[in-house]
Amino acid sequence: MEGWDVKLLWEGIRINDLLDVANISEDANTIIFHAVDGFTTSFPVEYIIDNNIMLAYKMNNVTMPPERGFPFQLVAEGKWGYKWIKWVSEIELSDNINYRGFWESRGYSNDGDLDKSYFD
Repeated sequence: MEGWDVKLLWEGIRINDLLDVANISEDANTIIFHAVDGFTTSFPVEYIIDNNIMLAYKMNNVTMPPERGFPFQLVAEGKWGYKWIKWVSEIELSDNINYRGFWESRGYSNDGDLDKSYFD
């Protein structure tokens, strides 16, 4: 069997904390993450809340360098790497449950679950 394993200590901001102060609309069901390079991906609001997802700015007690995703990288354990968006610069709340980000609009699964194929 091939592969590798690594353990990291992530530090960051819980998205739940941001949502608590954002006064989100009842119609919002999707969170769209935008990166400085134009990349986007999305998650259902419910997934973000239920899984305590964070935007990391530190990795193993070190401020994340630009090549690793500074200023923020989404930490989405249980999801394929294309859902771990780096260089997050904007968070958008939407009522478009069918929104497809960069890779998702090219045939990748919108769920991005590790226990499923990453293609739709």
